[in-house]
Amino acid sequence: MIASQYKIVLPSDYDMNIIRQRVKNNGYKTDGFEDLKFKLYLTTEKGKNSNLQNSYCPLYLWKDSNGINKFLFNGFYDNIIASFGWQKVNVGIPLIDTTTSKIKDSKYVLEITREIRLQHSLNNFKNKVEEEIAKIKNAEYIVIYSPDKWKYSVFYFLDALDTEKLVEGIVYDILHISEGKL
Repeated sequence: MIASQYKIVLPSDYDMNIIRQRVKNNGYKTDGFEDLKFKLYLTTEKGKNSNLQNSYCPLYLWKDSNGINKFLFNGFYDNIIASFGWQKVNVGIPLIDTTTSKIKDSKYVLEITREIRLQHSLNNFKNKVEEEIAKIKNAEYIVIYSPDKWKYSVFYFLDALDTEKLVEGIVYDILHISEGKL
């Protein structure tokens, strides 16, 4: 599997209804996309859930590289370029994935990012991460790491917000969730 996300930071006075309408009109277009496990259409709004900026940050989990290649190089990503300019697409590798079809009930995503510190061995790293990350009741999650940055992010999929956990991460609103073909 491969994860990808582009984070488009928008001006603080940007009308986020434009993004909501964009997703309402177009979100369904990635339903059933080749090799897609899911795509979450995510936003943050300045001042909401302790967020400091407005942003549009779709998160993808791909079953295979064919899907991301098709998305990026067969014209689908051109819509992002045309609307928001050239964006860097962050790519990561899923380390832990607890998601099921229950993800469709989620309203929020909490992202917590951590460094992978210099160490003598990465043996058992997955087990260490599983032990160290916060467990949020009834929340599925995915851990995605980037060895080029030596960081990992935990994305928790939530039905409601637990304000104690918000301090250490970014809270995204989910506008739409697309799932690939079964």
